[in-house]
Amino acid sequence: MTSAVARELTAELRGFRQVQRLAYDCAEAVAAQLRPGVTEREAARMQREWLRERGVRDWFHLPFAWFGDRTAFVGFRVPLQFFPTDRGLEPGMPFILDMAPVHGGFTADIGYAGCLGPDPLHERMTADLPAYRELILREVRERRSLREIYENVDRLMVRHGYANRHRAYPFGVIAHKVGRARERRWSPRLFGFGTQALKGLASDAVRGHREGWSPLWSPHRFSDHPPRPGLWAVEPHIGFRGTGVKFEELLVVTDSRDPEESAFWLDDDLPHVRRAQGERAA
Repeated sequence: MTSAVARELTAELRGFRQVQRLAYDCAEAVAAQLRPGVTEREAARMQREWLRERGVRDWFHLPFAWFGDRTAFVGFRVPLQFFPTDRGLEPGMPFILDMAPVHGGFTADIGYAGCLGPDPLHERMTADLPAYRELILREVRERRSLREIYENVDRLMVRHGYANRHRAYPFGVIAHKVGRARERRWSPRLFGFGTQALKGLASDAVRGHREGWSPLWSPHRFSDHPPRPGLWAVEPHIGFRGTGVKFEELLVVTDSRDPEESAFWLDDDLPHVRRAQGERAA
């Protein structure tokens, strides 16, 4: 697979990569501080404070934290259930940290899965994640429709014995477009989402509706079109009973006729990628 680290990126893509790395650095720093008894609300606050200390003032969405069976969205029915709760972390419990900071006008949206102590099921699920990353990249380069790729991700989950948990997200999305955002020292928020970033997504939705594409990558008819050039925050989320695991990172889609340049992950130096590379080397 072509390495995004070796690819010569434009200044704009380097800006997005820098913010994505900042978000993943935050996730690793907070994960290292998690202890039994820490609540989802406290973990979300730890993410906010870590990023604010490093200059983040705006968000695509505020940080989330899910512990235990909430990592698999068990019983989730309404959007408010996504927000952090007083659920406390326990030994052997899975967790997911999810954050979307805006810094310097660049947006990132990342997801980090971990476990407080060893757990064979969590390790197996984490080891299966690279297959989804590879499938998505390959089929985007083949210019299959977003809807078809979504369905093929579903089929792979069935083969692995997992449930599709990104279907629980609004509109069942596996990904959404991101772009530049006009950064402000303080930006109003709507249900935890920054209004500046939402305006950009809404603008893409209006434009896409006129042109026959959508900024939301879903199983629905409005996603039945080839990948649109731009940046996509992609988050395949697998579940098995009360355990959920995912990653989320930026995928670059271009209009290049060169397959390797037509789509590539913005950065291959991320925790879940390093973990997979280490497992393969072993």
